[in-house]
Amino acid sequence: MMQANSTPKSDNKTHFSFLRHLKESDKTPLKVLVLAAIIGAVVGLIGSLFMLGTEWVSHIRVSSVNQYVTNKWLIIPAMFVASALLAMLGYYLVKRFSPESGGSGIPEIEGALQDLRPVRWWRVIPVKFIGGLGTLGSGMVLGREGPTVQLGANISQMFYDLFRLKDNESRHTLLAAGAAAGLSTAFNAPLAGILFIIEEMRPQFKYSLISIKAVFIGAVTATIVYRLINGEAAVLNIGQFSAAPMETLWLYLILGMLFGVVGIAFNRFLLYLQSRFLAFYQNKISRFVLMGGLIGGSCGAIGVFAPEVVGGGYSVIHQMVANSFTITLLMVFFALRFLTSTISFSSGAPGGIFSPLLALGTLFGGIYGYAALELFPNYSIEVGTFAIAGMGALFAATVRAPLTGIVLVLEMTSNYQLILPMIITCIGATMVAQFLGGRPLYSVLLEKTLERSEKQATASNA
Repeated sequence: MMQANSTPKSDNKTHFSFLRHLKESDKTPLKVLVLAAIIGAVVGLIGSLFMLGTEWVSHIRVSSVNQYVTNKWLIIPAMFVASALLAMLGYYLVKRFSPESGGSGIPEIEGALQDLRPVRWWRVIPVKFIGGLGTLGSGMVLGREGPTVQLGANISQMFYDLFRLKDNESRHTLLAAGAAAGLSTAFNAPLAGILFIIEEMRPQFKYSLISIKAVFIGAVTATIVYRLINGEAAVLNIGQFSAAPMETLWLYLILGMLFGVVGIAFNRFLLYLQSRFLAFYQNKISRFVLMGGLIGGSCGAIGVFAPEVVGGGYSVIHQMVANSFTITLLMVFFALRFLTSTISFSSGAPGGIFSPLLALGTLFGGIYGYAALELFPNYSIEVGTFAIAGMGALFAATVRAPLTGIVLVLEMTSNYQLILPMIITCIGATMVAQFLGGRPLYSVLLEKTLERSEKQATASNA
């Protein structure tokens, strides 16, 4: 009987021991993972609203001008004015309230992960969102992907502050999770969002079991919310291409090597233009805003008669893959978009460079594909496969994240059968860019930002 009575006491003791252990255990990892899921969902919502908002503003701009301006000679100046006003709004908000919201914002997040840059979410979130609506809606050659990454990381910092977490490791983990959620939302590509953090931000990202789980959770929940709002279709619905024949694979290696050179040229020209713009601005808000109006207005006016040259670039990708252009037109569009994209981004506008890079890569890949078709008529060549390979190759050469570029393009286009030529092209581009002394674009931009901050601090203390 005593043995029978001791069993419930033993069970109770075990039960209370479990409760005591649960109460005394560190619940920070669980809290971080739950917050990562919440942050991912919020980023998916905000990122979707940002995408829909930029499309709406752009549509309203074009439709309003076409509706109220009937004289064909006045359409171009009217579009210039409408686009200039939208762009000036974005530039003014950046210069007046949140200078760190200029550009894509990804270097700012890399700096924040190293505790070198502040994350002032109460300024960045409204300025980046509203300012981005202005500059992207004006028709400038910018992407919404970098801004969505910065928005995601700032939303993470907001939740970190609201829930009064104290440890810096949790802050870094949530910043990375928010950034991954941002890229996943922008491209509807969760795996690319995860790889971007692991590969591009590898010097800043602090690897641990919790941080990796948080990044996965943030990317997945963001993608789920995005697809609930926008559907499950790939961002670029360009159809399916055949797998590249084995005898053509060497052509993709040559293409990748050429992209290594193009990537180096793109980065250096962009950085040169940025230095020229900064020298002209002299930290004066009037010059900054007026230059933004000039660039935005020009892009809007150009879009009236040559829409392929301006805008984010998704439309020109669809037209290129659909064989809508001759090789001569492709060369002209490539040269013009090279100029408009570098000018738009280096001027300090709140906007990214991802989608313009993808469009440039598509155009150059298409040019190469037509040339290969002419030189090797006996090969079973589809020009579109070179265009798709080109998307990831230019990204790999400039950002120096080949694995992210490969997966990103495959997820965006659903052409997974092209993984082998994609790998060959991206690796070739990365190797040549590295051999020529090129450096990752975002790392260089962060270094220049830190140098300017140090000079300003030194001047203010003098």
